[in-house]
Amino acid sequence: MRFRRKLTIRTNVELVPLIDVVFQLIAFFMISTTFILTPGINLKLPGSTTSEPVVMSRLVITIVSRDEIYLNKQKMDVKTLDKTLSALTQAERKGIKSVVVEGDERVPYSLMVEVLDVLRKNDFEAVNLRTREVKEKD
Repeated sequence: MRFRRKLTIRTNVELVPLIDVVFQLIAFFMISTTFILTPGINLKLPGSTTSEPVVMSRLVITIVSRDEIYLNKQKMDVKTLDKTLSALTQAERKGIKSVVVEGDERVPYSLMVEVLDVLRKNDFEAVNLRTREVKEKD
C-alpha cells in the first residue's frame, strides 16, 4: 500500500508586524507635525515673564489695527465687533469659557481698551491677553 503525500501551499500574512509599523508611522507624523494657530495673520506679540498658559476657547480676537480686527477668522472693525458680540444669545455666551485677545505690540493702548470695553459691555468676564514668553536673563 502506497501513501501519497499531497503538498499544500499555505500562505499567511502576519498582521502584527504590519500594525506595529503603522503605529510607529502615526507616532512619527504626530510628533514631527507643527501646528500654526493663526495662519495669515502675522503678529509680533508683546513679551511677558509672568504669563500663564491658557486653554484656547472658541472665541479669539486678534487686533492688527483699528480697521482690521479678527473675531476668530472673520475680519471686522470695532463697531462690527460690538454688533456681532451683542447678537450672540445668552446660551452661546455661556458656552464661551474665556476670550483670548491678541494684539500686535504696535497697536495703540486706547484701541486695546476699546476692544476690552466692547467685551465687558457684552458680559464677557474671562478675558485673557495673549503674549509670547520671554526668557528671563540672569
